[in-house]
Amino acid sequence: MPTRAVSCPRVAAVSTLADRAPSAAEPEAQARNEVPLRPTVIREVVPPRSRPKAVFQAYLALTKPRIVELLLVTTVPAMLLARHRVPSVWLMLVTLVGGALAAGAANALNCYIDRDIDPLMRRTSKRPLPAHTIGPRSALVFGLVLAVISVSLMAAFTNLLAAGLTAVAIAYYDLVYTLWLKRTTPANTFWGGVCGAMPVLIGWAAVTGGLAWPAWAMFAVVFLWQPPHFWALAIKCKDDYARAGIPMLPVVASLRKVGLHSVIYTWLTLAASMALWALGMSPLYGVTALVVGALFVLEAHRVYARARRDEPVKPMRLFHWSTTYLTILSIAISVDALIH
Repeated sequence: MPTRAVSCPRVAAVSTLADRAPSAAEPEAQARNEVPLRPTVIREVVPPRSRPKAVFQAYLALTKPRIVELLLVTTVPAMLLARHRVPSVWLMLVTLVGGALAAGAANALNCYIDRDIDPLMRRTSKRPLPAHTIGPRSALVFGLVLAVISVSLMAAFTNLLAAGLTAVAIAYYDLVYTLWLKRTTPANTFWGGVCGAMPVLIGWAAVTGGLAWPAWAMFAVVFLWQPPHFWALAIKCKDDYARAGIPMLPVVASLRKVGLHSVIYTWLTLAASMALWALGMSPLYGVTALVVGALFVLEAHRVYARARRDEPVKPMRLFHWSTTYLTILSIAISVDALIH
């Protein structure tokens, strides 16, 4: 199979991790429970021909359907809350399809940009580009086509504000987060939360043609929810990120620091959900937000307490509960919007 050498950005000319001698700073990093960054050089393999079914599945995988589903979970409640009733079926369908295509486009372009580091991480090594099911150029064209379709769909059938926010979300995720923040700063997860919370604003704008304080409060909830959600996964995968040279917070900081930051952001998420209650939501939403938010905070405190005692932190409990938290909160917002 023909191959060509590709160098990772900011990577020294080394052949493999096994050939790399540990640096003098590594023992100190290990003592602080950190993982030293070890970027390397990979080889990009030209993909062979694949069967149509495998190719279809590979293109679908490029869009990261599970992430798309999570994004849409926040779009519907925003649309219901914007009008306190169910919008037209056509408007909801167009917005959800356009949002799904936009998220899929951003994810496909993310896979194209990260094709140098995905093979280095076990969590991403089976994605279509590392697996050589799809070539990089095909992935790039696919992502760009989806982006154009999604923005055009929103512009034609919703309004220019919703279409503009859709375009901004795609550009921010791929150009600001993936190309820049992700590879340069531990604050990548915080600032990357902007694009993850954009579906709230897009859904609201699609219904009303504008934005209001409840939309920004919902945006704040999702924005602040993302750091503890993703840091939990990053703790589990910190060795992967270290091999790829990605400075996620759990890679460059101690587990105690990550746990403390997670606690802070879960409390801020709870505060933002209470602010949404103060903007006219009913006690049904308020009690639900308070209960599930308290459980979210409690789980973050549990991770922090284990880290302080140098015990296994079990981060995936926080990761899975954070997903449950956002789902329940979204349901509560939807129900409240329809009956209040």
